[in-house]
This record gives sequence, structure tokens and C-alpha cells, in this order.
Amino acid sequence: MRSFEKLTSYIPLRRSESGSKNIGLLVDGPNMLRKEFRLNLDLVREIIAEYGNMRVGKVLLNQYASDKLIEAIVNQGFTPIVVAGDTDVYMAVEAMELIYNPNIDVIALMTRDADFLPIINKAKENGKETIVIGAEPGFSAALQNSADDAIVLKPDKAEKLFKED
Repeated sequence: MRSFEKLTSYIPLRRSESGSKNIGLLVDGPNMLRKEFRLNLDLVREIIAEYGNMRVGKVLLNQYASDKLIEAIVNQGFTPIVVAGDTDVYMAVEAMELIYNPNIDVIALMTRDADFLPIINKAKENGKETIVIGAEPGFSAALQNSADDAIVLKPDKAEKLFKED
């Protein structure tokens, strides 16, 4: 039986030819996929493509999500995760897995919730770039200011807010 010192040194790193960054996107479904926002996940995919290659795209949903919503998420190329209980806890666990995944360079969270501020900070501590995507009203200013990039989605378009270095 062989033992390895570090598992991460044996995980192959896959990158595209252009050398762009690999992105893991997590969507807070109950918070973001609301009728009043009229958000389109295809638009989110296009925005993320400007930053790199989306390698992980998961939408967290509660147990009340309709079959039609789940089907639409799958059809748009995302993985739905339906959980019983608080979706925020599951999203935090998924985010920590992305943070410690050596194949992911950028952690993107689509949420308005300031509860995810520790995730943004932990990602940055571990050398990951961070993006938050949210909508008004209620998009946490602390979350926007902590991430490397913040994107405010408006019902019919997306406005990018880039921090000045």
C-alpha cells in the first residue's frame, strides 16, 4: 500500500489553452431566483465567461423548489442542489470545498446575503480571487466591498462594478 504526502499534488490541474482562470459559481437560489428580479442564469454564465471558465456551477434550492424551476436550472447547464433546511449552511459547505479545490482559481457567489462575508474572507486568505453577484434592493455593501469584484444585476441587464486598485 502506497501513501501520499499530499493528495493535492496528484490532482491534475486542467486549464484551457488561453490560460484563463477556473471559476466555481454558487447561486443562493431562494435569495436570488425570485420573480421580482427576473434574473436569467444564461446572463450570469455570460458574465462569468468574461472572468474565465466556469468549471462548477451549482444552484442551491430549498425543498419547496418546483420541478419546473429545477428543470430550468438543469437546462441552463447548472447543477441544482435541493436541500432540506437552511440553504445557507449547504452553500457555505460547498464554498469551502471550492476554496480548498486546487483546480479552482476564482470563487463566485451569487447572493445578496452578508452572511457569506466569512466565505469571501476565507477564500481571499487562501489565495482565491472572489466575485459577488447580487441584485438590489438588499445587496450587502459589506459583501460588495470585500470581494475583488462585485456585479449588480438589474432586472433587464447587468452593471459591473469594478473596484479601483
